[in-house]
Amino acid sequence: MAESWTYKKSGVDVNAGYETSKLIKGHALKTRVPGVIGGIGGFGGLFELPGGPVLVAGTDGVGTKLKIAFMTGVHDTVGIDCVAMCVNDVACQGAKPLFFLDYIATGALDPKQAEQIVKGVSDGCILAGCALIGGETAEMPGFYAQGEYDLAGFAVGAVDKERLITGEATRENDILIGVASSGLHSNGFSLVRKLCFEERGFKIDDYISDLGVTLGEALLTPTKIYARLIESLNGRVSGAAHITGGGWIENIPRMFPDRFKAVVDPSKAPAPAIFQALAEWGDISPREMYNTFNMGVGLVVAVNAADAESVLKTVHAAGEKAYVIGEIQKRADGEEGIEFD
Repeated sequence: MAESWTYKKSGVDVNAGYETSKLIKGHALKTRVPGVIGGIGGFGGLFELPGGPVLVAGTDGVGTKLKIAFMTGVHDTVGIDCVAMCVNDVACQGAKPLFFLDYIATGALDPKQAEQIVKGVSDGCILAGCALIGGETAEMPGFYAQGEYDLAGFAVGAVDKERLITGEATRENDILIGVASSGLHSNGFSLVRKLCFEERGFKIDDYISDLGVTLGEALLTPTKIYARLIESLNGRVSGAAHITGGGWIENIPRMFPDRFKAVVDPSKAPAPAIFQALAEWGDISPREMYNTFNMGVGLVVAVNAADAESVLKTVHAAGEKAYVIGEIQKRADGEEGIEFD
């Protein structure tokens, strides 16, 4: 292969995303009203009600993983993805998800297809312990190809202010614990599709022996929902990060102040076969993999060393796999927010 594949080569420039975030922050700041806590850039937006809890809101979509749903004709699992991408962010701030709204846009509404999408959204809400209270279905003729649609969602949770997880309680030598993902979740699919269908020429129903399932089954595995787990850990974690777009490199440093860095050892969390296959198929560098995918870890929490064992026991009791992947250290001038050991 003449050139290694990257997310940018597949059409997604994460640096453009970072630059966009910087450019729009000023516009958001102009809208501040009493009750807003912090700014944009956290996993969820915070709004304190007078005399009440803090509301935590999050919104996201499923992205080009939807193309896999179109190819397979399976439309319910992406509904779970949509909920997961929103409620996991909300939960990382310590909030219990309360309700969810979905948005489905399509060229021509197919009621049976829409029912399957919403079934998945409902399934995700049940897993998260929140209610699906409404949404919007938009028909936009000429905007989407026949049979295709976009799917996004919006979640709101609540937490008492003293139980907010902000990262400010993080201390040097805190332990970083990674909780296993279910696979790719909902990120990096522009690169995944380029590798699988253009570079390797696979068909969606090809059985991939290294994966033990068809390609479509592997790619459509829904995002794991961590909301109930994080709720059970609140009070013992100083920071939490949902590992989505940007992988470990972008998301882990978002969970603690800039005076710290994460020193991580990826070998402590074995990467599932799908990631190993993608790295091989695209000759992708380790750094690019950890800057694009979750690499088998969908959630990272920072805990005091004295609480690490009890947190691991709680995670394992919930039926999840977890690994000690590193620790928090002081960050010197010029250092990145994450260092691979």
